[in-house]
Amino acid sequence: EPTYNNIVDYIVRITYRIWEDRDVEYIADTYAPDSVVFDDYGLKDSNAKIISDTYHTTGAFSDIVLDAREVIWAGDDDIGWRSSHRLMIAGTNDGDSNYGAATGKKTEYLCLANCVTKANDIYLEQVLYNSCAMLMQLGIDPKEEAARLAKSPPGGWPRDAATWERLRTEGGPKKPISLAEPVDGFDPDEFARRIHNTLFNNKDVDSAYANFVDGFSFENASLRQGSGRDAHSAMLSEILDTLSDISFQVDEVYWMGNDEEGYLVSTRWSMDAVHAKDGIYDASTNAPLQIWGITQHEIQVGKIAQEWMLFNEMDVMIQIAHARMEHST
Repeated sequence: EPTYNNIVDYIVRITYRIWEDRDVEYIADTYAPDSVVFDDYGLKDSNAKIISDTYHTTGAFSDIVLDAREVIWAGDDDIGWRSSHRLMIAGTNDGDSNYGAATGKKTEYLCLANCVTKANDIYLEQVLYNSCAMLMQLGIDPKEEAARLAKSPPGGWPRDAATWERLRTEGGPKKPISLAEPVDGFDPDEFARRIHNTLFNNKDVDSAYANFVDGFSFENASLRQGSGRDAHSAMLSEILDTLSDISFQVDEVYWMGNDEEGYLVSTRWSMDAVHAKDGIYDASTNAPLQIWGITQHEIQVGKIAQEWMLFNEMDVMIQIAHARMEHST
């Protein structure tokens, strides 16, 4: 629409209008009728479903605010726009919700939303809310909630093989940009792919952390945050040490910036793994897991200075709880 100056203005202002101005029906004008949204609770396949879920959330958190922190973008009007929106969601749980009666407690948690937009319509969104952090702030144990949801899974769950493949591939390039359009000097696409593969597939922490500045800050799912290599490594180990047979892939990378001012990079990734070891998710179930995430990095002088990473942790807990429930029957 002519009222929007550019893709960043569009993403930030439609979010404000829908949530802060409570113009929920405006979703019908900014999301395609057959829009597809993947989130922590599965797949939504129409803007009508998005509208319904938004009304539910604003009813449960009447003062909810979605505070835009950054939008990383790429594209143009011809091929469409990619945007990776980082925001903090804050609100008071003063209404009943799918989680139960109103608690009166305040919440504030990270959200990363990747959208594909063309001709004023978002037709694909891959969004991760820090759902476990929100539940913890409400005084709800995420594992107990996952066990409850496993008995009556939310719509769009579990994903079959075709839906899982669609989540991983839709919106991403057929060939990594670093291979399709190689550049001299620092290549954000090559850098992001190499760092993620080094950490998750190769588990070569020494090589990976050579690309981080000393004392870098990070924020992850379930209120995990801190600074520096030791804290970051411990955070990843807490999760990864419960898994085996990890098959990790980078699905999409885009960025903005330059060598002088630095880069902001968005990486969407996914992995198949097996819940093979006791740990943070309790006793092992040997359940196959579908795990996907979004990472945003601030890069200065070729090294990572800040990291924001979310993955579908609530969904992972549901998958494990479902497997545990099947084993007990």
